[in-house]
Amino acid sequence: MNLKRISVKLSWMLRHCQTPRYIDLNGGWADVDVIIKALKERFPDFERKTLELIVAQDEKGRYSFDETGTKIRANQGHSIPGVVIEMESPEPPEFLYHGTAERFLDAILKEGLKPMTRQFVHISPDYETAVKVGRRHGKPVILKIRARDFKNDGNELYRSSNGVWQARYVAPEYFTIC
Repeated sequence: MNLKRISVKLSWMLRHCQTPRYIDLNGGWADVDVIIKALKERFPDFERKTLELIVAQDEKGRYSFDETGTKIRANQGHSIPGVVIEMESPEPPEFLYHGTAERFLDAILKEGLKPMTRQFVHISPDYETAVKVGRRHGKPVILKIRARDFKNDGNELYRSSNGVWQARYVAPEYFTIC
């Protein structure tokens, strides 16, 4: 069984399916039994243990179960309009980082960091993670964000349960190229 292919399908179901037949918009939770049934249609050998393995082994911590184990959700990255995920808004470190591809840099320097098709801009807690993110899109460029200044100036900055920081928009005056 190809766990990567299953994880890609799970990500689409929980984050990007534009007719949210799997998730509740309030919290982004999906019934585990519904998800298992849907994945079994495409992957006949799929079972709950496989879902638990994907959640446990996902290096980015994309998914989480609720406290009862009967619901699952993606922790961030939703493009489905209206999905509301509870996030905390703690005091950020002085700097956070955003990894992107070199080909996007001119537009970002002019227009700032935008969420594009997602609800939030994803911001990494450390330089190394930002490099990995940037590499997925091409030759990486890392932006150093003055996170504390950003928040102190009244901008909203959140942290999801897997440690990814998020903002609706980051103006160019808050970041520099590393």
